[in-house]
Amino acid sequence: MSSLQGSTPVIVGVAQVLQRPEDLGQAKEPVRLMVEAVKQAQADAGNPNLLRSADLIAVVAGAWRYTDPARLIAEDLSITSASTALTTMGGQAPMAALGYVAQEIQAGRLSCAVLTGGETIWSRRRLRRAGHKMSTIQQTNATPERTIGRPFSMSSEFEQQRNISEPIVAYPLFESALRYRNGESMAAHRQRISKLWARFNKVAGDNPYAWSPQQLTAEQIRQETATNRMVGFPYTKAMNSNWDLDQASAAIITSAELAAAAGIDRDNWISPHASAEANDTALLSNRRDFHSSPAIEAAGKALLTTTSTAVEQLSDIDLYSCFPSAVQISAAELDIYLDQQLTVTGGLAFAGGPLNNYVGHSIAAMATKLRQRPKQSVGLVTGNGGFITKHALGLLGNTPPEHSYVRLDAQEKADAIETVDSDPDYVGTVKIEAYTVLHEKDGARQGRCSVRTPGGARTWALIDREDLIDELLSVEGIGRQGSLDDTGQLQLD
Repeated sequence: MSSLQGSTPVIVGVAQVLQRPEDLGQAKEPVRLMVEAVKQAQADAGNPNLLRSADLIAVVAGAWRYTDPARLIAEDLSITSASTALTTMGGQAPMAALGYVAQEIQAGRLSCAVLTGGETIWSRRRLRRAGHKMSTIQQTNATPERTIGRPFSMSSEFEQQRNISEPIVAYPLFESALRYRNGESMAAHRQRISKLWARFNKVAGDNPYAWSPQQLTAEQIRQETATNRMVGFPYTKAMNSNWDLDQASAAIITSAELAAAAGIDRDNWISPHASAEANDTALLSNRRDFHSSPAIEAAGKALLTTTSTAVEQLSDIDLYSCFPSAVQISAAELDIYLDQQLTVTGGLAFAGGPLNNYVGHSIAAMATKLRQRPKQSVGLVTGNGGFITKHALGLLGNTPPEHSYVRLDAQEKADAIETVDSDPDYVGTVKIEAYTVLHEKDGARQGRCSVRTPGGARTWALIDREDLIDELLSVEGIGRQGSLDDTGQLQLD
């Protein structure tokens, strides 16, 4: 029997907006797009005065220079009572912020909070190409009153030197490890992941807020063309997160007491049930392997066990989907079958990946989906930051949970997993553990490999020889031995 107390947190309003104006001079700057999303979330809640009660505005960090964007939003909307917050960077940030807000409401320290985020990279880039600059509000000496999350460095100087510290390199590395673990041929593997992505694309086609809703077949996603070039093998452009967009989202979260007093329709209330957070090792160099995530496993078990929720009970799922490997690893750690529906938006490649704020959109989409479901329905939303590094998972339901909201820290369990030593100075015989071939726009290619020394340590290698690159693109390279020189170049046996 679910329970509803005065301090129970409920999501009462959500919104998503996008802009793609023909006249770029009409494009809103990021904070204005967020304001529009917040206004629409208030309209969705059905009370035009709700924002007067806001005591916190939290903004997901983005690719802009505002130092306290929440203050700009408060000023624009004449919200005088709200404190301001800004998250740290990472795709897990929206769910982590929702967990923070829900915890504060449950404890009685907040009664109404706004969570928003947005980007205008598409219009800003096109204005720049036309020789113009987007006009934005400038802030001086403005700092948020709260920071949600903590800074987390995810690459070493050595990893940067070997050109490993980019998502377009790391996630294809994970993909190669998944292929090898599954014993798949390279052709069969590419067919499988393109079919997985085609299912995401189909959902985007039905999503009115998707940035790229055009329907693609698995073959079109997989096939290299002038507009769908290979980026990091085996990923074509269509398999990469798309951040070239203008999108914003917002959610308004209140206590049940305030929601009832504001006259908000109870059928629209969505209850955060619980959330869990954990991080994998900060550096890729120290990961146990590249086909699993101890942190997702630990956070998932904590979340589902504490709430007595089985994955079979979930009505809807949105797994963070920047690249196919992220979906596969999350699904495996959460015991979720890959052949079921794993997104409510269409994913970051098609619905859009506005840097750190994708999960802001998946929260809004999940709330909308749950409102349409029978009572007692529960959905899962996951967030992932870095290189499958920082994780925040949450359960949302269209009825309140049987327990008070709980925000779980699963870091101790994640930290108990063995790690791998790194050996940046190693020269000599190595074996390939995972690899990709990065394809530049100008046609240049380079192999980038994780390799293991005879003693089991990990280091990083580059391959520039075109004949060896051709081999790696056609014949499985994992398990092959070679010699690593002091410049980082790998020559295969």
